[in-house]
Amino acid sequence: MPHILVTNDDGIGAAGLRALVEAMRTLGTVSIVAPSGERSATAQSITLRQPIACEQLADGEWAVEGTPADAVIVALNRLLPVPPDLVVSGINRGGNMGENIFYSGTVGAAAEATVHGVPALAISLVARDGEYRYEEAAAVARQLAERVLREGLPEGVLLNVNVPSPWNGCVRFTRQSRRITRNLLQEGTDPRGRRYFWLHDQRVADGLEPETDYAAVQHGAVSITPLEIERTHLPSLNHLSHWARELERSLHR
Repeated sequence: MPHILVTNDDGIGAAGLRALVEAMRTLGTVSIVAPSGERSATAQSITLRQPIACEQLADGEWAVEGTPADAVIVALNRLLPVPPDLVVSGINRGGNMGENIFYSGTVGAAAEATVHGVPALAISLVARDGEYRYEEAAAVARQLAERVLREGLPEGVLLNVNVPSPWNGCVRFTRQSRRITRNLLQEGTDPRGRRYFWLHDQRVADGLEPETDYAAVQHGAVSITPLEIERTHLPSLNHLSHWARELERSLHR
């Protein structure tokens, strides 16, 4: 029977995680290792300057005082006797598309599993009506997990899945979109007179590139984006290689 590790960045008590756990239990044995509280926008960061506390809440379930990547590292290296067959991260409350994949703790947890050689997918719910109902996203995760367990994934590749609500029943494989938002900083002063900024973003692009994650979700389709851990841009590796000798000459003058 497959063993599936479930984690997230919204915290171990999040409704999305609980819906995902129930869906995964129809496929195999489930272990839960997740942050003790919300750790959104932590990307793939890890904790180095303080200990990572861990509390077992139930059989096969642990809360970690750390980031989503911390949770995966602790699970794979200490809590689980053998590596799981699959790691599923989510269901995130909100989308993780475009540039947000670089900030997402949901994606970061799946990426950490991939670094360790374990197949992984991250799943997020985009509730366009503002109502977060996780049943459809959980069903999508279950079907996709079943296929990953059966057929595997390419080495070094994870799946980033975004499910719109409402969903029109379509599924598209997509590429990551370019940045279509801008940062907004609301400035203020706290009671001690310190200046602060409250960060959020605003969508600024009207036209979406076809075959991207944002375009699929806007049209009501599930977006599945294969992401690669290897970030070397091979064309630039070849195109810029002549800089090496120029730099050597400049530095040895």
